[in-house]
Amino acid sequence: MLHEVDSPGDRTPTELYELYLEAMVDAITDHGVETAADRSDVDTARLRELLDGGRPELTLEEAASILALVDETIDAETIATIARDELLMGMTTAVLDVEAVESGLDGELEAREIQSKIEGRFPMTLREFALLYQYIDGAR
Repeated sequence: MLHEVDSPGDRTPTELYELYLEAMVDAITDHGVETAADRSDVDTARLRELLDGGRPELTLEEAASILALVDETIDAETIATIARDELLMGMTTAVLDVEAVESGLDGELEAREIQSKIEGRFPMTLREFALLYQYIDGAR
C-alpha cells in the first residue's frame, strides 16, 4: 500500500505522489467509479477527476479508502495507520525528531504540524505524506 514503495528515499516527493495516484487510478479502473465511490470515502466526481488525469487534493484517509479496494482483507483505517506508523518508525530509525524533519523540509511543514499529522490528530494530505515519507526514508 502506501508504505510499500521500493526505495522511497531515492525518489522525489512528486514521484511518490504520482505512484500513489497511479495505484488509485488502477483500483478505480478495476472496480469502476460507482463501486469505488460506494466503497471509499471519495465522491464520484473526485474519482472521475483522478481517472481523467486530475490531481484532486486527497487526505491520507481518502487515498487509503481507495487503495483498500485492491485488497479486501485490509481496511482503509489500517492502511492509514500503517502508513503513519511507517513514518514514526522511520523517524526512530533515522533518529529524527519533528524539529529535524521540519528543518529537512525547509519549513514546508512546521514541527507541531508534522507531529499532529503523523499522530493522526490533524488531517494529512497525500502530498504531505509523500513529502514526509520521502524525506524520512532518505534520512535513514
